[in-house]
Amino acid sequence: MIKIIIVDDSSTSRITLEKLLTKNFSDKYIIVASCEDSASAKKAIKAHKPDLVFLDIEMPNKNGFALLKEIKSINFEVIFTTSHANYAIKAIKADALDYLIKPIHLKDLTVALRRFENKKIIQDSSEIKAIDAKSNNDLIKKISFSTDTGYEFINVNSILYCEANSNYCRIFCVDGRDILLAKTLKSIHEQLIPTNLFHRIHKSYLVNLNYILRLNKAGSLEVELQNGVKLPVSFRQKDNFLNAFKDNIEN
Repeated sequence: MIKIIIVDDSSTSRITLEKLLTKNFSDKYIIVASCEDSASAKKAIKAHKPDLVFLDIEMPNKNGFALLKEIKSINFEVIFTTSHANYAIKAIKADALDYLIKPIHLKDLTVALRRFENKKIIQDSSEIKAIDAKSNNDLIKKISFSTDTGYEFINVNSILYCEANSNYCRIFCVDGRDILLAKTLKSIHEQLIPTNLFHRIHKSYLVNLNYILRLNKAGSLEVELQNGVKLPVSFRQKDNFLNAFKDNIEN
């Protein structure tokens, strides 16, 4: 569940937002604290480590901007809430995720939460991390892929090939699964390089050398994988790929 803290000196505003969130988004979000001032909010943020904070700007003693300046490490997203539109520029400069005008309407709240979720997906997906399943030679045996629904842990050698599509990449596995990631093919290749199993054959394809069934030379060069998929080898990558493929066979 995604943890939320609401900070607003108006009890009416807090209750309104709580009801909107509870009624419409309780399957994904949980309100861990509702604070009426900056002092209690600072304590709640430290205690609960929220993912998202709805922060009122105009509050007595200390406003929302001042509160953020006091927090040394901001590991959460901020959606400012206010009755005044003239804070928009300042909110943007404070690196806020969004800026909602009170009274908050469901439509605007939905858009803001969708923006939060999209950003979180991209951030999580960019954190493809190698997991060290140590063997005698400390080779990476598994890798974790962060997706929009969680994490998938895959044996590296179960990956058949990777296909690029702009700034996204799809991972195809021997068990038929495919995983879409908001990551470039180059970035994924960098994660897989230590295994020496994968080679770039084209600007759009990265293949596991262990699953190449044959090389077809009729016309332009292409590789055929054990599942029957045929992929082109670009002229630019041809020599490097053939050398790597030869070395893989000899080893």
